[in-house]
Amino acid sequence: MEPTALMDQARSAFDQALVLAQDWLLSPAAWSQFGLLIGAYLLARLVNRIIAPRITSFWTPEAANQSVLAKGRRFVLIFLPLLLPLLAYGFTAIGEVVTRSLFGSGAVIAFGKRVFLFLAARALAKHIITDPFLRTLAKYVLVPAAALYAVGFLDEVIAALDAAQVNLGNISFSALAIARGIVAGSFLFWLGQWSNSQSSTYIEQQPLRPAIRQLAIKSSEFAIFAIAFLVLMNIMGISLSSLAIIGGAVGVGLGFGLQKIASNFISGVILMVEGQATVGDYVELDGGEAGTIIKMTARATILETFDGRWIVVPNEDFITTRVVNYSDSGSANRLEVAFSVSYDTDINKVPAIIEAAVAEHPGILQNPEGPDCELRGFGDSGVDFGVEFWVEGIDDGKNKYASDVLFLIWNALKDHDIEIPYPHRVVELKGQMPA
Repeated sequence: MEPTALMDQARSAFDQALVLAQDWLLSPAAWSQFGLLIGAYLLARLVNRIIAPRITSFWTPEAANQSVLAKGRRFVLIFLPLLLPLLAYGFTAIGEVVTRSLFGSGAVIAFGKRVFLFLAARALAKHIITDPFLRTLAKYVLVPAAALYAVGFLDEVIAALDAAQVNLGNISFSALAIARGIVAGSFLFWLGQWSNSQSSTYIEQQPLRPAIRQLAIKSSEFAIFAIAFLVLMNIMGISLSSLAIIGGAVGVGLGFGLQKIASNFISGVILMVEGQATVGDYVELDGGEAGTIIKMTARATILETFDGRWIVVPNEDFITTRVVNYSDSGSANRLEVAFSVSYDTDINKVPAIIEAAVAEHPGILQNPEGPDCELRGFGDSGVDFGVEFWVEGIDDGKNKYASDVLFLIWNALKDHDIEIPYPHRVVELKGQMPA
């Protein structure tokens, strides 16, 4: 467009604004609307000064009260700064009805009413919203939209965005749909994250088996984001039937390449439902992977070894291979420690001595069975024994059951003057001794 044409349009817009301002300044109806507008604002300030402190004192719960009702009351009090602009908006709306009934027009007071609504949106973004993401969304989306509405340009902007159509195959959408999708998608993603966090916290507090708890958390997460996706598609005006056609074509192409992912996902669901292995269990697979399960995801299970390394094991391996579960969520396990005594020992006394010594360990269980010392055989250097005992958990870096029991055995044998043998060798020399 030529610069002269732009200047002509600007001059025309200025002339129209000047004529409108002159009409307002010289019109009794306009002056009455200005008066009503000022009166509505002053009345709103007076009412706000009277009722805001009373609402605060009546609605504020005690500091020690942490009930759901108390939290809800505190949440409502957050919106108290909106009281003044909303009161002004309401009184202005009443004034607009009066002026339209008396003078047949209310453009000035309607403009003031929209300004009060803009002030409410600005107060919401500046003083009420504390979440960084929501504050950014309100600052760059809500406040500009309220400003456009206040000056009367919002409908024109919406119409211009809606007129810009974009076609992708059999799907047609506009720039307005893209803008709504970006804004709504950002908000729905944040809302999904927040809802997922709240639901996970609630499920974690329920008396469920760890596997069922993990399955419930994953199911709620899937349901929340599936609903958010469907709502977003509806907001953007995209037909789900058209989306299904494209999704079907893409699914056929990717299906063969995603077989392993689908298999691992289904295996993860089976693991969570059956509960044969869950978070906190110490497991060992046929492939040699061993460690404590610290996390179960939709695709894989993460094991942590004693030395702090993480092993990512596909869920399918837990279904198709042999898995040894040593802990099974804290069930008792039987361990054994071997030792030997000298051939000069009265071996009939050894079992009672060792069983009494091992039973003193605070981690040794008496149920299903107390410590049991058994004769294993006659070795080259001494008589071999083994003591079996039950513990809660496994012998790992935190629980040094085998080491503690060996200390107890050593001290008990020393207290009863029982010798622990060491290898002896007999050397035969044939012929004369060397000089």
